[in-house]
Amino acid sequence: MAVPSDVALPAPLRVRWLGRVPYREAFALQTALFEHGTEQHLLLLEHPHVFTHGRRADLEHNLRCVPEAVGADLVPVDRGGDITYHGPGQLVGYPIVNVGHRFGAADHVHGIEQLLIDALADLGLPGAGRLREYPGVWLDTDTPLPRKIAAVGVRLAGGRTMHGFALNVHTDMTYLREHIVPCGIGDLPVTSLAEEGLDITLRDVADAVARRAARRWSSPTLAADGDAPVDRQDVAWRHRPDDLTPFSRGEGPGEPVRLVSRMAAAGVTEGLSIEQRKPEWLRPKVRHGSEVLALKRTIRDLELVTVCEDAGCPNLSECWSDGTATFMVLGERCTRACGFCLVDTRRPETPAADEPARVAEAIDRMGLDHAVLTMVARDDLADGGMAHVAACVRAIRERRPGTRVETLISDAKGDATALDLLFAVRPDVLNHNIETVARLQRAVRPSAGYARSLSVLARATAAGLVTKSSLMVGLGETDDEVLGCLADLAGIGTDIVTIGQYLRPTSNHAPVARWVEPDEFDRWKRIGERLGIGHVEASPLTRSSYHAKQAAETVTPVAGPAPTHPR
Repeated sequence: MAVPSDVALPAPLRVRWLGRVPYREAFALQTALFEHGTEQHLLLLEHPHVFTHGRRADLEHNLRCVPEAVGADLVPVDRGGDITYHGPGQLVGYPIVNVGHRFGAADHVHGIEQLLIDALADLGLPGAGRLREYPGVWLDTDTPLPRKIAAVGVRLAGGRTMHGFALNVHTDMTYLREHIVPCGIGDLPVTSLAEEGLDITLRDVADAVARRAARRWSSPTLAADGDAPVDRQDVAWRHRPDDLTPFSRGEGPGEPVRLVSRMAAAGVTEGLSIEQRKPEWLRPKVRHGSEVLALKRTIRDLELVTVCEDAGCPNLSECWSDGTATFMVLGERCTRACGFCLVDTRRPETPAADEPARVAEAIDRMGLDHAVLTMVARDDLADGGMAHVAACVRAIRERRPGTRVETLISDAKGDATALDLLFAVRPDVLNHNIETVARLQRAVRPSAGYARSLSVLARATAAGLVTKSSLMVGLGETDDEVLGCLADLAGIGTDIVTIGQYLRPTSNHAPVARWVEPDEFDRWKRIGERLGIGHVEASPLTRSSYHAKQAAETVTPVAGPAPTHPR
C-alpha cells in the first residue's frame, strides 16, 4: 500500500549548519538527538575557544595553560581520547547516525577518517591518510614527521553514534601548539588547511564534507508515490551559502545591522504590504462576554499583564472561557529587540518582589485550570530571571494546587545553572519557542539562536519535563525548512509544538512573506506527529498558548508538580 505523498517521510541525512555554538549547548543538543531520535543527523558548526578531554586524559602533562587566561572553557566529555581544542576557523562535525550493532567504534572512526580524506581530496589536498597508532587524519604519512589536520573522537552505544571530528581550516594554531599537547601526542605537529597553502572558506569545506557525508550516511529518498526508493543519496537540508556570513555565524548581535539588511542576508527580500487585507481565515470573530470582562477587571485590580491582552491575541475569549490565560512576569520591558515582537525594549525595571503572590491570587480568583507564565528576556539579571519565574510557580501551587502551570521562558543565554533553578520546581510544561527555521534565526531574533533554543529544550527533556516549542510561519521559510525544524524538535524529544501564521505588528518589524493556507498547517500537524511529537497544534491563528490546556492533557493527563509520562 502506498504511503500518502504528503506525509511520506524519507530517511535522509539531516545536515545542519548551526553557526558558532558554545560547546556545552552543542553537547546538550547532540545528546538529546542521540538518546531520543532515530534519524540520521550531521551537525556542522564552530565553537568558541574550548578545550575538551576524554575520561582518561592526562591533564597534568597535556594541559599547558590556565584555560580562563587564554579565553577558553575546559569541558570533560564522555568520549575516548586525551585533550583537544575547538575554536573559530575549525569545522566541527557531529554525526549522530545509526551504524548497526555489528559496527564497532574503530569502524566508525575509520569511516569518519575516510570521509574527511575524500573531502580533502575534493578540495584539492590529495594524499591525506591515517597513522596506525593514532586516530585522525594526517598529511605526509609516509615521512618521519607527519602532520595532523583533523581530530576524531566518538562514542558508540546501541548502534548509534555521537561526537565526531574537528578539521582545522583557518584555526588559530597557538591553542593547539602552545596551550595543550593535542590528543596527548607531543612528538608530532598539527596543521591547518590555511598553513598547507589552501586558501578556502569554511563554507566550501562544509559543503565538501556534507556531500561526502550524504554518500556515507543518508538513506535512499522515497519516490513521490511512497513506494519504490529513488536510486540516489541526498540530504534533507543543507545550509545556504550566505548562512556562513559573519552575522549568521553568530558574530552579529552587537553589530549595527538593520532588520531589512538582516532579512536580505538570509534570502528574504520581499514581503506583503502591511496594509494588505488579510484572508478570511486570519480574521477571527472576537466575542467578549460578561465573564471575560470580569476577568479583565481582576487583571487590572492586581496590576498584572497578560500576553493575551498585550499582544491582542485573537483567541483571548476562547482561552479565558476555557480556564486558560497567559501572564507575563518580570515586567514589560525586554532586553532584546527581536524583529517580530512589539514588547518595549527600554531599560527594564527591578522585578517586583510581590509579583508571584499577585499572579497566584489572580489565577485563584479567575479559577484557572491551566496557567501559562511567559516572560520578557532579562539578560540584565544574572540568572536571566529564572529564580523569579520559579517563585511564581511555587506561589501558584501553594495558592491553587490543582492548576497546571506552564512556563514559557527565554533561553537564559544558555546558562545551565540558571535553567536548573526553574527545572527544580518542575513546571508541568516547560515551553521555549524556537520561533523560526534555522536560516532565519539571526535575522529575526539576533540575540538568540537555533542551536541554543534546541539545547534549552534538550536540557529540559533530560530533566524529565514535558517540553513544548512554537514556530511562526510566513516569514520566508521553505516547506523543507519547516519539516526540518519539526524533525529537529522531534529528534530531541519535544512533546508539544505549535505552528501559527506570523502577523507583522508594525511597519518597523519583519514583513510577512506570505499568507499560509490552512491546508498546509493540517499537513504539518500530521507530519510532526508522525515524526514523534506527541501533539502538534497548527492553524493560521494558533499562538504558543492556544489550546495549551488540551495539549498538556494529551501528553500528561495528570496535573501536579511532577508529571509522569512515557519517554
